[in-house]
Amino acid sequence: MMLLFRRFLTRKLVSEAKAQAGKGVAGRMEGHAAMDMSVTKGSLWQRVTSPAGFTAISHYFVMDWAAIWLDIVGGLLIAGAIAVFVPKDAWQAFFLADQPVWSKVWGPLVGPLIAVISFVCSVGNIPLAAVLWNGGLSFGGVISFIFADLIVLPILNIYRKYYGIKMMSFLLVTFYIAMAAAAFIVELAVAALRAIPERTSKVVEPSLSWNYTTWLNIAFLVLAAILVLRFVRTGGPKMLHMMNEVPKHV
Repeated sequence: MMLLFRRFLTRKLVSEAKAQAGKGVAGRMEGHAAMDMSVTKGSLWQRVTSPAGFTAISHYFVMDWAAIWLDIVGGLLIAGAIAVFVPKDAWQAFFLADQPVWSKVWGPLVGPLIAVISFVCSVGNIPLAAVLWNGGLSFGGVISFIFADLIVLPILNIYRKYYGIKMMSFLLVTFYIAMAAAAFIVELAVAALRAIPERTSKVVEPSLSWNYTTWLNIAFLVLAAILVLRFVRTGGPKMLHMMNEVPKHV
């Protein structure tokens, strides 16, 4: 890894990346990133329960969902589509599931590549990871797939905009090597502890049932409704329309 840095991370490349970053190219939800609604007076409890604190929490709650809902929905839809349309035998053949030794080598190498193609980030990739695990991907492959949320297509596009295509390529190769190597190490460590789980992961519950998760879901849905209502009543929708505008300081 150090040889890779010394060979490719040249001063010229760093200078070009800094010059590109200095252009201040705006990304998605840039207004949200620049927004400051912090409440600083009083204790933590006083700040949380104050009207200003309650408003700030509601705005950040809705704005964060507005920023990531596409990734969550995309992850669930892609995981569901793959689970339905790709036969399990096809996955097992691709992942070399009938060759235990080679599958452990192949899994961490192919995991990040699947992540790049599927383009879901860390808030949407776990359902798909469960599908891949049930399909025969090695434990290290699943780990490298989860690690690879830093090189999915939307993130690579951000690297390209902020740092240029050369630095993006360098980051892609560096991250890929680091993710694959880390996954190998994690699988060896977990296997040594005999802690690799069974292939019984569930993408969704097969049926509805009343249990503690149901009551927690209801409680948090009520809390979410209260926060959304506060957001609407305090000028949130108007602010939401400005979230993709370039901040004045950029």
